[in-house]
Parts: sequence; C-alpha cells; structure tokens
Amino acid sequence: MGPDLDFENRARQAGYRRIAGVDEAGRGPLAGPVVAAAVILDPERIPEGLNDSKLLSARKRAEVLDHIVAGTEVGVGLASVAEIDELNILRASHLAMCRAIEALRTRPDHVLIDGNLVPRDLTLPATAVVKGDSLSLSIAAASIVAKTRRDAIMWDLAQQYPGYGWERNQGYPTKCHKEALRNLGVTPHHRRSFKPVHNIL
Repeated sequence: MGPDLDFENRARQAGYRRIAGVDEAGRGPLAGPVVAAAVILDPERIPEGLNDSKLLSARKRAEVLDHIVAGTEVGVGLASVAEIDELNILRASHLAMCRAIEALRTRPDHVLIDGNLVPRDLTLPATAVVKGDSLSLSIAAASIVAKTRRDAIMWDLAQQYPGYGWERNQGYPTKCHKEALRNLGVTPHHRRSFKPVHNIL
C-alpha cells in the first residue's frame, strides 16, 4: 500500500480546492541547508511513480521529479545553516516549509504538512500528517522534490569542499563524514549547533 488521495479528498469534501502537500529534507545532516517543497497536484493528472522519496532510488526519484515538475505546481524553500543554528532545526524546517508554500504560483487554501506539527507562522488552514510521505500523494510528491533539490545542493557543495563525502552522504553523520570533520575541520556549511560539530569546535 502506497500513498493515496484520502487526505486530499477529505479536504475537498470540506470545501477546499487547492490543496498543497508539504515536506522537507535534511533535518538530520550535520551540514547544508534544510530544503522544503510544496506541491499542488492536479487530481486529473497524478504523476506516475509517486511514493515516499526514501523508498525510491536516486534514478527513480529523478524520473518521477520530471513528471511532478511537468504536471503540478511546485514551490521550494530553504533555511540556511545560519538559520538552523539560530532557530533550531525544527523551527528552521518550518521556516523552509512556509517559504516553499509562499513560492507556489497560486496560494493554496489548505495545506497537508508532513509530521506532527503545523508551523506556527503558517496562516493557512493546515493538517499535520504523521508519516505523511507514505500516506498522502501530495506530500510524497513534495518529499521527492525536496530530497532531489537538497541532494543537488550537497553535490555542488561536495565539489567545493572535497573529502567530506557529501556527494554520497548528503551531509549525514556517516563514519566517513565524522572522520573528515576530525581530520579536515569544520566548514562554513557545517551546523555548529549540532553536537558532533559543536564538540570538534
């Protein structure tokens, strides 16, 4: 059983028309921004292959991303490393989500948020959906957009800061990444509020 349109249909039955699914990528890494995406699906044109981004290979994600971008409305928002360190990762994730919603071409009238909390600065009607990326097709689409955008950012940063393995670990605290932190030191893209980085400083 993959994600479906159950949450979207319930929102439509309550009178909402433009429903956006929202998810983020990059809460756990030691480096790089947190990236969020908001997607408004056309119920008549659901992109093929939608699923929780964690269950898809990088190649499959790239394929599905093409379908999403071609047939839906997409907004992307980021929160920087500085914002993560200043606000904390949850607040920064929510900031990125609000920015992704603002980046949509048309304003949604209801938002499905992955997780158990609705961002406190969000002024739109919203529903928090725990494990939303595996339940709601709109959130699954947002999870694919957020993950592929963030992976691309980390690949670019890996070219500028070789040795940390970001092109493979995307900034997550793998053994290789933590060793590189100890040997090469902390870059401007590391989250200083995260314990493994903080401890080295």
